[in-house]
Amino acid sequence: MAQKKLSIKIITLFPQFVDSFMDAFGIVKKAVKNNLLDIKAVNLRQFGLGERQVVDDRPHGGGVGMVLRPDVLYKALKKTAGKKSHIILLTPQGQKFNQAMAKRLAKMDDLVFVCGRYEGFDERIRQFADEEVSIGDYVLMGGELPALVISEAVMRLRPGILGKLESTENESFSEVTDIHGREYLSLLEYPHYTKPEIWKVGKKSFRIPKVLLTGHHKNILNFRNLESLKRTKKRRPDLIK
Repeated sequence: MAQKKLSIKIITLFPQFVDSFMDAFGIVKKAVKNNLLDIKAVNLRQFGLGERQVVDDRPHGGGVGMVLRPDVLYKALKKTAGKKSHIILLTPQGQKFNQAMAKRLAKMDDLVFVCGRYEGFDERIRQFADEEVSIGDYVLMGGELPALVISEAVMRLRPGILGKLESTENESFSEVTDIHGREYLSLLEYPHYTKPEIWKVGKKSFRIPKVLLTGHHKNILNFRNLESLKRTKKRRPDLIK
């Protein structure tokens, strides 16, 4: 059975962000070629007003900066989004993005991201979005990078896009279901090692843990689980219940 295609459209004043993302990663190109992914930028400027294609204006009530006009954004949404599209506004005021949200969005086939710029959106456009999302408690110059961060997190969870070269199981923040059907976030991922077995830097030698060289699968699993627990306690104690 053929996998459904994931459609991602990013409404932005700077489409080169999306173009450079597509050009930089072979996995994205391959997914597009295999009809598993369709990702494109929609230039908000083409919906601007007048000869100068104006997309923003001064805020009513005073204040610094410019605000994206709701009529321009609405025209872009009407042209870009379909009936089954899930529309996401990228804003620092949105719900914080995490792996659980990535998993939820990965079940959808048509995502539309709206990237803010300047002082953000006119408040009235919010009612036409399905949700608002932030990638963290900080402010960027626009929503393009958050849109690409979320897109990459989502697309790698879609069947077939990563192929067999990489697994999304047992990763940091992946959801785990216990025997009672309850879902919770896993611990941070265990450390990985590869060749050389002994790595020398100056007078120091760094060795791969011996247990990983034994081929004893149960002992290796126990080692990795313990390392995962130790790492989580040290770096993200909030994840431990």
